[in-house]
Amino acid sequence: MKFLKGTKLYSIFTGTCPVCQEESIYKEPNPYKLRSIFKMPERCSNCGTKYKIEPSFFFGAMYVSYAVGIAFAVAAFVISFFFFGTTPLTSFFVIVATLVVFGPIIMRLSRNIWINFFFSYDSAAGKK
Repeated sequence: MKFLKGTKLYSIFTGTCPVCQEESIYKEPNPYKLRSIFKMPERCSNCGTKYKIEPSFFFGAMYVSYAVGIAFAVAAFVISFFFFGTTPLTSFFVIVATLVVFGPIIMRLSRNIWINFFFSYDSAAGKK
């Protein structure tokens, strides 16, 4: 994944600071520890970037979450229905199971995408 360093994709998929891409923006790296899924430091300890630009900043990530959830659901449907030949009802249950199992990952991925709309990589920020 290091070959993507300096791109938004690197920050999105690794969950690192969008400016310096050196440290995780989450206190807990495991998204399945649900008590701390959204806990973030106030600022990046490496470059000082403030993660919450304004109160309720990450509410916008709900819209991104909808699109990411639809992508996961479509992928689950295509795999179950077309590759495994399941019935539409079974495909429905596969979609529900997929969204439940990948829910925490979808939430974090949505936050990562949302914060990367507002910040860009700065190679000088990582050297501070």
